[in-house]
Amino acid sequence: MASSTLHISLPESLKPFVEAQVESGAYGNPSDYVRDLILNDRERHLGRLEDRLLEAMNSEPIEISDEEWESEDLIEILRSKLPATQ
Repeated sequence: MASSTLHISLPESLKPFVEAQVESGAYGNPSDYVRDLILNDRERHLGRLEDRLLEAMNSEPIEISDEEWESEDLIEILRSKLPATQ
């Protein structure tokens, strides 16, 4: 995988924590630690998306009239018909 550089500024108070993560041996350097955080966050977001898609697939269809379908407020109409999300 090709790498690119991204400079990140952290508050001075977080630097010892990041250094401790590296010193623990869990990460080779601060970049590895930040990369792991980002990958875990991406996985968490994808997991939530997958859960929402599965929930939608298993839910009851939403009935929409022809007038609602042609309405300029279709998105609001759909939102009002969707079950509340967590």
